[in-house]
Amino acid sequence: MAQQPANEDMSDRDTLKAGDAGVRPTWTERTQSTGRREQRPERRVEVVAIFGPTASGKTAVAEALADRLGTDVVSADAMQVYRGLPILTNQPSRPTRLVAIRSLDEQMSLGAFATAAHAEIDELVDANGVAVVSGGTGLYLRAALADLRVPPRAEPQTRARIEADVDRDSGSAYDRLRALDPRSAEHVHPNDRQRLVRALELAEAGESLAAVENRLWSNETRRPTLIVGLDLPPDLLEERIRARTTEMFARGVVREVGAAVAGPISRTAEKTLGLHEVVELEPAQALERIVVRTRRYAAYQRKWMRRIPGLVTLDATRPAADLADDVLALVRR
Repeated sequence: MAQQPANEDMSDRDTLKAGDAGVRPTWTERTQSTGRREQRPERRVEVVAIFGPTASGKTAVAEALADRLGTDVVSADAMQVYRGLPILTNQPSRPTRLVAIRSLDEQMSLGAFATAAHAEIDELVDANGVAVVSGGTGLYLRAALADLRVPPRAEPQTRARIEADVDRDSGSAYDRLRALDPRSAEHVHPNDRQRLVRALELAEAGESLAAVENRLWSNETRRPTLIVGLDLPPDLLEERIRARTTEMFARGVVREVGAAVAGPISRTAEKTLGLHEVVELEPAQALERIVVRTRRYAAYQRKWMRRIPGLVTLDATRPAADLADDVLALVRR
């Protein structure tokens, strides 16, 4: 489920603490129907993004914040887009934008997700003045907030050819990437199959993986945005991961996954964390394996969080309502 991390390092100075967030209201003039002009505050923040590792409480905070702001939540989770796996993908219980919008046999590209996310965010901002975005998939969060201008995927036959070349001889494929796009080659390990294939796809199309990743870690967002990261001590996070995974099995994830894999399933949906474990292992073994994998994924998400430009970090050991109040105070500063 996790996207491959980019290899650039970001300084800690790019991660702000809550008291440093430079969110200020601006003023605009409005002509009333009477013709009299007055000044009123204009919302400086149009999008509030809640990010953090899995089991950090993002959904609860985002929902509480959306209630306070009178708007809806847009999910930026790569796997919650699918119908049929609500337990395994930990889908929220209340209606959330971009949750369960695709069937399991459909592909979901980053570009398609970005288009859908931008449309939902724009609709909420136009209607309510603000949108709340919540997600644990770092690349999808950035795609929702920024204009990454993600180049389209190569034609299936082109991708199949490149994949075959990489599988046959990754060293020669990497040498070809160095010849076509030396800058991208600096950021791709020869044994990283997924990124090597994608870098070659882009290079053959006259694009560059390096350019895409430079935009990924840019400060630019489509709309004025406040990004909040929820942080937890690793031991507490692991406790929550285990508790949530145990509950997942108690709620019937084995039946859910069995029904899902009985029909066609796309390559992207197949990447859902825990899917293969539930199919291939006994429940007790699957539970332990999923806990281990989820813990690793959470560590990866924490790395993503540290690298997001302009991030405001909050202590997520406190109740969701208190955290929502803190975020609201930041929005209104």
